[in-house]
Amino acid sequence: MSVMVARKKVVRKWEKLPGRNTFCCDGRIMMARQKGIFYLTLFLILGTCALFFAFECRYLAVQLSPAIPVFAAVLFLFAMATLLRTSFSDPGVIPRALPDEAAFIEMEIEATNGTVPQGQRPPPRIKNFQINNQIVKLKYCYTCKIFRPPRASHCSICDNCVERFDHHCPWVGNCVGKRNYRYFYLFILSLSLLTIYIFTFNIVYVALKEEKLEFLGAITGGVGLLSGCSKSLTVLTVLEVLICFFTLWSVVGLTGFHTFLVALNQTTNEDIKGSWTGKNRVQNPYSHGNIVKNCCEVLCGPLPPSVLDRRGILQQEESTAQEGSCSRGPGTQEPLATQGPGQAQEAHCVLSPQVPAPPVSDTEMPEEKQRTPGELPAPSLDAGRAEH
Repeated sequence: MSVMVARKKVVRKWEKLPGRNTFCCDGRIMMARQKGIFYLTLFLILGTCALFFAFECRYLAVQLSPAIPVFAAVLFLFAMATLLRTSFSDPGVIPRALPDEAAFIEMEIEATNGTVPQGQRPPPRIKNFQINNQIVKLKYCYTCKIFRPPRASHCSICDNCVERFDHHCPWVGNCVGKRNYRYFYLFILSLSLLTIYIFTFNIVYVALKEEKLEFLGAITGGVGLLSGCSKSLTVLTVLEVLICFFTLWSVVGLTGFHTFLVALNQTTNEDIKGSWTGKNRVQNPYSHGNIVKNCCEVLCGPLPPSVLDRRGILQQEESTAQEGSCSRGPGTQEPLATQGPGQAQEAHCVLSPQVPAPPVSDTEMPEEKQRTPGELPAPSLDAGRAEH
């Protein structure tokens, strides 16, 4: 008797996606594989803000205003929310071509370019596309087997084509593209404001402490003792000031650079390559010629949905055959009590009953086994057993 066991294994699409990305929470979180610098970013932000809330905010809320820690908390939460939104989202990855699609594109390219003589380099795979009365070249990606859309580029770190590719940022642990650029810009903008805010009130805190300690020292006459006490109290504050000071040069400068790009409706990749400046002298076809319109399109325009369908289901059915002997009759069936709680739902056992074969006539028997008219049939084994 043979037993057929059929099991269905549910596989999500993110498990089969090509590229060098990592996924968490059943495909809801998508990041690059290199996440070490991203953890450093979290450590610097969380550590600096924790020291500021633990020491300076408590003193400044009493001496100056209780609104100081409230505004700092708002900036901190907004910066963390935009950072996580940038790091954990799909930047606009373009799916790779299926085998049939790739074969069709290859046939189309060969029909367009014709046969290339042996030893000669084939012509570049480029399509011309017109945007706002200006010709834009669509380049072919040999990895993804597609013609990339305008402003898209292939990220060598994540090994994916990203729509409106800006750059790959290791500080956020992800690519920055069409679907997360606005959150990246809001992150660096809020981080710049938070850094300036903490840097300013750290200096105010040190000044107030020094003034108060000098006043108390003049009254009590223990200036040296109080100055030593102030040094021990402000060690952590000085550490915060140093972190904020060096962060200002990079974060604030980066915010200013991306503000310039947003005003021109341009990407970092286009600015580095000089796509719309330099020798080409080609105007940017995506710019509206107005700073307000460019900012509204980049930061306030509709956000396209992800085309990856990371949490889509791919069902793969696996069937296994098992051989076994059974002493029960053809109509008997194994009771369900012997099965485990999960086996009754996952496995289906199909028992093939033994159907008696129809009697074979003399004419249908082989020649060597056909009986003569006067010959008696040989007794069967079953009949002999029944007699005993």
